[in-house]
Amino acid sequence: MNILVVEAGKRPYAKEISGELESLQQTVGGYIQAIYPFDDPVALVCEEEALFHPEQKWNRPVEHYGVIKGTFFICGLGEDDFTDLSPELTEKYEQHFRQAYDFVQIGRQLIPVPLND
Repeated sequence: MNILVVEAGKRPYAKEISGELESLQQTVGGYIQAIYPFDDPVALVCEEEALFHPEQKWNRPVEHYGVIKGTFFICGLGEDDFTDLSPELTEKYEQHFRQAYDFVQIGRQLIPVPLND
């Protein structure tokens, strides 16, 4: 399965994985959680307990959702399951998540600070 991996502090990159549950979990570093914040037929798959792990870094802000913590990936949506991310959507989301951030916490608010390329 072709996916786009987004790691904290790095540019996104395309990767091929098997699509089996173990492979999905290995990519995010734990149990998976899928969210659907975009209009395209894609899922953002992240580690469902990342917020509870202090070693996980804040990664990217996602509009209408919040800040994702830890590594996540974008994949396509089939009728019943995850599927390949098309080349067009890979390019679209590679550009969307191209900017990496560091985060500063002020009170209860996280402020994204863009990192240089």
